[in-house]
Amino acid sequence: MGQIKQMTMMLNINNITRTQAYLDFYLQYPEIHWAFLGHAVSRNGGWNMTDLKGDLLSRLMNEMKQEEFFEFLERGNWLIFQDAFPQFLLYGESVKRRRSLFYLLPCFGISRFMEVIWNDFWVRRDSYILAIAQIVNEQSYLEARMILNPLYKEKVLHTLEFVLQDLLSFNQILFPSIKNGKAELSGMTIHQFGSLHERIILGKRLYRLLFKDRIKHQEILSWCIAHRHTGSRKDYWPHIFNDVNEGLPGPLQIRRLKNCRLIGSSPRLYSPKLEHAWPNVKHEPAEPGDWFDDCSVVHYLVESEESIDGNITGDYCETLQNLELAVLAKKAVFI
Repeated sequence: MGQIKQMTMMLNINNITRTQAYLDFYLQYPEIHWAFLGHAVSRNGGWNMTDLKGDLLSRLMNEMKQEEFFEFLERGNWLIFQDAFPQFLLYGESVKRRRSLFYLLPCFGISRFMEVIWNDFWVRRDSYILAIAQIVNEQSYLEARMILNPLYKEKVLHTLEFVLQDLLSFNQILFPSIKNGKAELSGMTIHQFGSLHERIILGKRLYRLLFKDRIKHQEILSWCIAHRHTGSRKDYWPHIFNDVNEGLPGPLQIRRLKNCRLIGSSPRLYSPKLEHAWPNVKHEPAEPGDWFDDCSVVHYLVESEESIDGNITGDYCETLQNLELAVLAKKAVFI
């Protein structure tokens, strides 16, 4: 038990170590689908963190707001890892010993909901049920500790910046891949982040994007393996982003982007690596308590046959252009 806590703590240093740990675990235990979903979504968390110091958002927020948004993103990323990864390590130990050790989950503060789910998985090996249950668990775990936290409500969720990001679709989950030698993006836009139900439904849709089509799954997985996560958006679009600042300091004067291409010889957008944007954070222990008090959440485990397109490149190009226009109109928006 001490070894699991120590390993989790060692890998929970920052977004880079967490994101890599999820992928490493998935490659060892591909039946645990949430590990790959966690990896792919955690990459986006890192990109959102570095955006705060990048070319565009850093011109829309003062330093205090940047720090408050980073603290929110970092705390959520840390909380989910310290809840999810002990489950993975306990599963790995159960496999080694060839017997279920999930009765130990409460010792790590894991919800009794997941103890039932893991024991069911040990018998029936239903990767889908396990993955969706983990989506429900992690989002419910965040709900009390982050979304309903008065501090985060005041500093982040109810701020003009957060509302504008939602209205202008600046919140997108991207899954890069390589198809026929060409970079592609699939994913979905987040709306109503403050709604637990909407986050769970989004998680189920993202799961379908990653696992419903085997060819697409392999394309995204291959990209993730080939491109180690740095936190910079240069990881997937080096023709638009660079982790070295090519631009001049001061306000943005002219548009650089059109249809996801740089206009003329415009410098690429600055998107720093995480290590150059933010220091590691020492977190307070997770707040205790079990979120599970309503059996009705099991209805989320029913598989939906909803068709998910996932084609997001056009929307993302429009998002970048809208964000650039917002920067150019900064004086009329907010500081």
